[in-house]
Amino acid sequence: MKKVGTHLVVEAWQAPEDVLNDAEQIRHALAEAVFAGGATLLNLCVHQFSPHGVTATATLSESHIAIHTWPEYGYFAADLFFCGKGDPHQAMKVLQSVLGAKQISMQEIDRGLPSSEVPEESGKESIFA
Repeated sequence: MKKVGTHLVVEAWQAPEDVLNDAEQIRHALAEAVFAGGATLLNLCVHQFSPHGVTATATLSESHIAIHTWPEYGYFAADLFFCGKGDPHQAMKVLQSVLGAKQISMQEIDRGLPSSEVPEESGKESIFA
């Protein structure tokens, strides 16, 4: 496989309801995670649902971080995909800490092309290198 990135799929529990239902705290957590992960933020979109819950996405030069919260359960799901520079594990540590999750489950997926589909070297650099 020609690896092009690392994708973390995360579930987190036992986080404070008031934190998970605060759009500004979610915005802050994502911004801190982007910084800690060494990524480049292009856009940050946060939406507050009624009566509760927040969805947010950070569009990165390196890909994205997305989060959706269920405050009533103390639960959030996050998706961190980094290609090129940056460290999604550091970003996730910050999300867990800032959002106060006491328990997480994380799957790590290497993303890329099967070896049989890797093109011959063309002399061109990848935009994600």
